[in-house]
Amino acid sequence: MVWVVVVHWNQPRWCEGSLAALAEQGLDLHVVVVDNGSEPERLAELRAVVAASPVSTELLELGRNTGFGPGANAGFRRWLADGERAEWCALMPHDALPAPGTIGRLIAMAEARPRAGLACADVGDGETPVFDPYFGGMTVASSGAEGWEPVDYPHGTLLLARRACMEEIGLFDERYFAYCEEADLGLRAWAAGWEVGLAHGVMVTNPTMRSGSPAVDYLMHRNTLLLVREHSGRYHAFIRGCIAVWQLGRGLVQPSSRGWMFDARGRAWGIVDFLRRRFGPPPPHLAVPVH
Repeated sequence: MVWVVVVHWNQPRWCEGSLAALAEQGLDLHVVVVDNGSEPERLAELRAVVAASPVSTELLELGRNTGFGPGANAGFRRWLADGERAEWCALMPHDALPAPGTIGRLIAMAEARPRAGLACADVGDGETPVFDPYFGGMTVASSGAEGWEPVDYPHGTLLLARRACMEEIGLFDERYFAYCEEADLGLRAWAAGWEVGLAHGVMVTNPTMRSGSPAVDYLMHRNTLLLVREHSGRYHAFIRGCIAVWQLGRGLVQPSSRGWMFDARGRAWGIVDFLRRRFGPPPPHLAVPVH
C-alpha cells in the first residue's frame, strides 16, 4: 500500500478532482485528506467528497489553518504511526492532478536508487529546483532529459517521501507555515546522506499554482531569510535582507520592476518579522494564502 497526504483548505471541488486523479493511479492507495480549518460550508462539502471518494480515504480535521507544512506533518504522522509501515507516502495540495500512473512511476524511479529519500514529479515548467546560498530556494533551466535528475529540494506539488528518510531527518519545520519548507526538508535530507530527485516526464499539474497576495509575499520573504540563515549562515542572510529591502524600495518607485507576487505591505512585514524572529502563520492583518 502507498499512502497519500492531501492538504486541503476551502476548496472541496478541487479536492474532488484530485481524488479522482488518484483513482487513476493503478495502485493500492490510502489517502489522508488533512483539512486546515475550512469554513463550515466548505467542510461539509469536503466531508461529502471524502465519503464518495473512489479510493480509500480518511478525513483528518485540524480545526484551524495550521499551514501547508504543519498540515502535511499531521498526515505524515498518521502514516509513520501506521502498523503496516508502508514505505512510501506521497504529498500534494488539494488541487494537484497527477497524470495516470504518475505515483507508480515516481516510486519505481526512486526505488531504483537505494538512498533516494525524497522525490517529486514533473510540473512541466522545464525547471530544476536549486538552493542558492544568498537567494534560497529557486529554479534554473533543467537539462531537458527525461528520467531522474538530482535536485537540491523537491517541490510540493507532488512530493514522495521514503519512510526511513523521514524517520531520520524529521518532518517539515513548522516555523515556515507555508513556502520554503520543501527546500529546508531537501537540504536536511542531503545533509543526512539521502538523495533528492525530480522525475522528468512523470507529470503532475497544478491549475492554481500561482496566487499572489500580501501573505504570499510576506511568507516568501520571511521564510527565504530564515532558510538562508539556517543553511548558509547569518552573513548570507544579512546580504539577502539588504537585497530584499532594495527590491522593496525599487518596487515602490518603479512599478515595472515588480514581480508577480509583489505586495509592498506583505514584503515589508515579512522582513520585519524575520528580524523579530516571528515565525508560523502570517499576522492576522494579512490575507492567508490558499495552501
